[in-house]
This record gives sequence, structure tokens and C-alpha cells, in this order.
Amino acid sequence: MPGAVWLSVRQSAIVKRMRFAEDLAADHLTQMIDGRTVIVPVRRSARARRMILRMDAARGGPQLTLPAGSSLAEARQFLDTHSGWLASRLARLPEARPFADGNTFPLRGEACRIVHRGGRGLIRLEVAPDGPRLIVPGEAAHLPRRLGDWLRGEARGDLQTAVSDHAATIGATFSALRIGDAKSRWGSCTRRGVLSFSWRLILTPSFVLDYLAAHEVAHLAEMNHGPAFWRLVARLDPDFENARAWLKIHGPGLHAIGRSGV
Repeated sequence: MPGAVWLSVRQSAIVKRMRFAEDLAADHLTQMIDGRTVIVPVRRSARARRMILRMDAARGGPQLTLPAGSSLAEARQFLDTHSGWLASRLARLPEARPFADGNTFPLRGEACRIVHRGGRGLIRLEVAPDGPRLIVPGEAAHLPRRLGDWLRGEARGDLQTAVSDHAATIGATFSALRIGDAKSRWGSCTRRGVLSFSWRLILTPSFVLDYLAAHEVAHLAEMNHGPAFWRLVARLDPDFENARAWLKIHGPGLHAIGRSGV
């Protein structure tokens, strides 16, 4: 019965296309790690030649990148094979430190307590006997967003001052200053003079923020990391080695601040 065979083949092709469409629509997988369910976001990349499982420091969890033609079945098998690696990396992640009433976080390197108060008003910093407190008015549900916006504004102000001072020292100019939340770099500089920084630098001691400002300003004159570049950094910030050492030790933990968890 040729017709029956043809229909079977056609149905099989339809099923395969449906499964492939479901694979493309899926944006995450789940994996059991030490008795808990871990969500693993899935990202497809036309450039990827192999599956890549990595830890996303900013999100505080894993991410799986798949080549365009990979199936979810292959991805699940890949996750199962690397579950030991995933468990060890998750165990090493800094504990999430969400923005919430009563919690503390470093502000310019000093422990600061979050105090939520109802009603309207602007966020303000107060000095108390037990240390600085950041008063955040408004609805509790909006506290993380409001505090995050405030910190970005503070970071912009401090970096604008530091960048302007260093640029004036070497007679350089920059075209724009941007504040973001880059996952792998604290700062960057384009050939057009656009300087970008992580808002999380406002969490660090002032000498660390100042070093990053000096580092990116130095790139306005030297778009490399050669000897001349580091001589210029040393001219702008003679103590820059201490700041680099601080970031190497404490930098990874900054990505846990403001994070609610996986």
C-alpha cells in the first residue's frame, strides 16, 4: 500500500518538524543538583560550533549555549554528563545578597544597611551610631528597582568626577560615559572615546573606582595593554596595583549583591 507508506513518512516528517520547533521555542532546561532543581537558561548561537556550559556571574547561575542545529535531547545529555562540574561551580558561587529591608551591602566600600519606609520621598543616606543607613521610601515591591536606579546614579556621579579629573591630567577628551552591568568587564573604552563602566563600582572602596576610571582614561591615549599603557596608568594612579589586587579577591562577590538567587 504505497499510499499508507507515504502517509507514514509524511507523518514522521511532521512530527520531527514539530519536535524541532519545540526545541527552538524552549528557553531553558532543568537539572537536579544535590536534591534541588536548577534552571539552566538555553541560548542558541549561529556562531557556536559546540555546546558551552558556563556560569553567568551576573545572574548567579549557569547558562548553556547551543549550536543552531542542536536538539534538546543532546543538550540534556550534555548537562547530565557535566552535572558534576555544574555542582562544584554552583557550590563556589557567592551567596545571593538581595536588596531588601534590613539587609546590608557595601556602599563605597563601607557596610550600609537598607531601611524601608512607606510613603513618598527620595532615597537618602543617613549616618547612624551603627553605621550608614540608606532610607528607601515607597512600596516594598519597588525597593530593589528603586535602590538599583539610585546606585546607578551614584556610580555615574563618582565616575564622571574621576574620569574628568584623569582626562584633564593627560589632556584627553571622552565623548560619552555609560553605566551598565557588564558580566565580564568592569570598564571599557571605544576608539570613539565612549567609556563604559559597571554600576557595581559604587560598591567598592573609592580607590578601586578611581583605578578603573584611570584605566579607561589611559585607553583614550593607548588602545592596548602594552608597557606605555601601564606607565600611563601608574602616572594617573600610582597605587593601582592595590586596586587590581582588591578586584581579583573581592570582585566576583560583587555580582551577588542585589541578586535574588537562582
